Amino acid sequence: MLSRNWRCELGEIDVVAARDGSVVVCEVKSRTSGSFGVPAEAVGPDKQRRLRRLAARYLAETGRRGTVRFDVASVRSGELEVLQAAF
Repeated sequence: MLSRNWRCELGEIDVVAARDGSVVVCEVKSRTSGSFGVPAEAVGPDKQRRLRRLAARYLAETGRRGTVRFDVASVRSGELEVLQAAF
């Protein structure tokens, strides 16, 4: 893991990791029930745009280079599911 809860004035990235030469930006979403859908559904187009801007800022500030992959980690009822390259 490179960073957890990385923040700047644009917002926050939950997890930044390195994997197979890529920088992985991971948004973590959780739900206690299925009433509001699957947690990953909460990462819509607006959130995706924000995460892309945050990733660009993270790379600029840290000097890291490489391909960026966006994952979404869904936690529901104690179960973890990671959607790699979610968008």
